Amino acid sequence: MHPNARRVADLLAAHGTSGTVRELPDSARTAAAAAAQLGCEVGAIANSLVFAVRHDGPPEAPDADLRPVLVLTSGAHRVDTKKVAVLLGAVEVVRATPEFVRAHTGQPIGGVAPLGHPAPIPTLVDEWLDRHDVVWAAAGHPHTVFPTSFAELCRLTGGPPADVGQDRL
Repeated sequence: MHPNARRVADLLAAHGTSGTVRELPDSARTAAAAAAQLGCEVGAIANSLVFAVRHDGPPEAPDADLRPVLVLTSGAHRVDTKKVAVLLGAVEVVRATPEFVRAHTGQPIGGVAPLGHPAPIPTLVDEWLDRHDVVWAAAGHPHTVFPTSFAELCRLTGGPPADVGQDRL
């Protein structure tokens, strides 16, 4: 098992979760790819999307003013960054670069877990995930996932439920 996935598995056990990390035969960098391998609806995939957030200052201010936020969103739709900005009281919310994601999570895009980061990251949990009894989240590597629930994602991350969706598929 990849070291990132091992760390996530250890944290899940420490938090008393019942789900275990599962290694997939193929990469699950997209919700559709994960759902196809798991045999579930794409909406049951919790995409872990990191955004760069600026709370004050002009948009052209230095990147050092950007802070990460993790949005755990249903694979059934895209995140509305304007909604996220309002929820966070931010002046700017943009998709983070792969380098920004790895610097703040220690994990690659396509495998970012809801936990196991070097430092806590503010998190929002898409309320659409509550439509599914079982939700699948990445486990630190693009080939690993774990089953959980909406309530457990909120508990593990400390993230509040939020309406973050844009286009419903």
